[in-house]
Amino acid sequence: MELIFLGTGTSIGVPQLMCGCDTCRSTDSRDKRLRASALVRVDGLNLLIDCGPDFRTQMLAYGDNGPLDALLITHSHYDHVGGVDDLRPYCIADGFPVYCKPDVATDLRNRVPYCFAKHPYPGVPHYAIHEIDPAKPFFVKGVEIIPLPVNHYKLEIVGFRIGKLAYITDAKRISESTAKLVAGVDTLVINALRYEPHVSHFSFSDALDFIAKISPRIAYLTHLSHQMGRHAEVEPTLPPNVRIAYDGLRISI
Repeated sequence: MELIFLGTGTSIGVPQLMCGCDTCRSTDSRDKRLRASALVRVDGLNLLIDCGPDFRTQMLAYGDNGPLDALLITHSHYDHVGGVDDLRPYCIADGFPVYCKPDVATDLRNRVPYCFAKHPYPGVPHYAIHEIDPAKPFFVKGVEIIPLPVNHYKLEIVGFRIGKLAYITDAKRISESTAKLVAGVDTLVINALRYEPHVSHFSFSDALDFIAKISPRIAYLTHLSHQMGRHAEVEPTLPPNVRIAYDGLRISI
């Protein structure tokens, strides 16, 4: 299995507009963060996790401009679904497969209604929506995917476990039942917005506490804001099994 980080930034990316902090002025490519998204290659499938407004740029830069088999959506905030219209080159006659919770499916139909019209305009994207139950595993062409319910402030969203990989973004609270689903993974991806507490996201210390609880072989921090500081300065301070993810990073699991 291979994981490609297409984007590791927060909802407004890094550098942030109208900011001149050290991180935003950094010339280190690892400090240039597009909105959070990932590509998982497993058993011959290419599974996209979230499709934000930077999707086209990300795929051209890091996705090898290759095919996609399905989109898995964690939740319907714009930084995670704002690029769905750009999926049109991947759409097939029966529709491009999209796996998401029912509330996300409703949001998509409201945001891009032209894609679901009875008589769609020629050339618009066409999706095959598969509504998932966050309490039950589902399969994409034989690959088992386990939803990982977490809370993004008051919003109930999901991460995903695929084999020995767990990918969680935008979590603020993770229940014991979800922690049990994550237990035993080799590789954990978890959000860490900034050092200070936040109402709807794990802070740096929250993320480290959860990593220590799960004890994966390796963990990667994602969905980072400019307030987390420069990659080169922060990563040396981390525990031995923790890394900072960056756009374009490829790892084998």
